[in-house]
Amino acid sequence: MLSAVRLWQPFDGVALLDDVGAVLDEVVPSEEEALEDHALRLRGHLMQLVAIAVAAEVGQEDTKAEQLIEHARRLRAEDMPGDHRQAVGHLRRMAWSVDLLHERLGAIKCIREAA
Repeated sequence: MLSAVRLWQPFDGVALLDDVGAVLDEVVPSEEEALEDHALRLRGHLMQLVAIAVAAEVGQEDTKAEQLIEHARRLRAEDMPGDHRQAVGHLRRMAWSVDLLHERLGAIKCIREAA
């Protein structure tokens, strides 16, 4: 239990929006950029949003939220493609999933920090 408490990170809507914006920017991330770092942060946001939704039992009351949760779980489980263009596409799909789930949880008042 203590280790779980130590690993817990508070929800940070600003960091979430910054990470989503960095990936969905009109400029394609270069090959030199650490795409794995982006993927790690986006997976973390997906995990946190899914955990919040599951704890609040949102999926039982809202079918759209349940669809977004399942989509987020599938994306989070996928490996990062080796090809740069495919990796950028995967990152963008994850970023859209983070953004949509974040907005949905805000719309149904599960979280306060929806922009």
